[in-house]
Amino acid sequence: MSDNRWTSPRALAIAIMAAVLLADQLLKLWVKTHMAIGEEIHVAGNWFILHFTENPGMAFGMKFWGSGGKIALSIFRLLAIGAIGYYLHLIISRGAKHGIVLGIALIMAGAMGNMIDSSLYGLIFDSGTTYHADGGYWAAYPGVSQLGGGYTGFLQGCVVDMFYFPVIDTTLPSWVPFWGGEPFVFFRPVFNIADAAISCGVIYLLLFQRKALMATDGPQLDAAA
Repeated sequence: MSDNRWTSPRALAIAIMAAVLLADQLLKLWVKTHMAIGEEIHVAGNWFILHFTENPGMAFGMKFWGSGGKIALSIFRLLAIGAIGYYLHLIISRGAKHGIVLGIALIMAGAMGNMIDSSLYGLIFDSGTTYHADGGYWAAYPGVSQLGGGYTGFLQGCVVDMFYFPVIDTTLPSWVPFWGGEPFVFFRPVFNIADAAISCGVIYLLLFQRKALMATDGPQLDAAA
């Protein structure tokens, strides 16, 4: 008997991706049109902060090269999304259970969420973080962005990040090698819902679906749901 269409792995994947993309983009659009770069909203004291920053590179603030690296990264993201999408379709067609579909769908949704920023935000907003080739640096912008106008080309937009959790903010003891006496913040990187979806998907697969992923003939059909 076939799965009910509302509880099938394919429906689960669609629901997860739609929910992640909707939440991710709604929050990013609100932050982008209501906050200036560097502005903060303290949601829960000093440990849960909405801190608006724009990331021209990879997840959690990692970046490299300049505008050329940005375009290369965007193209890589497009290729990765295509590969993940094909793999997701393949494992569903082979009868993979809900568990592995959940993890792959989270990763794909996160990749798609950040890809939307990279490909479209430079076209639909009037301001954003841009690369200055003469000085070799990425420069922020004053004020709050508005929809319309466009500030850069296709695949050159920056990803909107906002979640900041400095749960530990202290100075390391002087006896700590190399970094003694230096400020220490954990968790320092600023991230978004898409980044969190990718991380959760990867961790979930490694912890609970590793056997299915390591199978030489593809995901086990009897993988745990």
